[in-house]
Amino acid sequence: MALSTTQRQFLRRSAHALRATIQIGKQGVTQPLMDALEIELNARELVKLKFMDFRDEKQALTEQIVNDTQAELVALIGNTAIVYREQRDPEKRKVLLPR
Repeated sequence: MALSTTQRQFLRRSAHALRATIQIGKQGVTQPLMDALEIELNARELVKLKFMDFRDEKQALTEQIVNDTQAELVALIGNTAIVYREQRDPEKRKVLLPR
């Protein structure tokens, strides 16, 4: 699902008040980190990731994370990435995107 510009802007505004629930440290992208991210995406749909290291590799790591989780990258701002994955069950959706 490709996000439109309006939807990306909406998600960025929605994520502004969120705290980064996943922190990527010196160990990088590990399986426990990906498991935690899967849980967060299933529960919240919209998740902030904070990079504690990897200044030069943020873009590549974010692309890897987005591909592995089948999520959409909303924004990569400084050391924070915002990712979104729509809940498959319509009754469990927490984020209602504009058209």
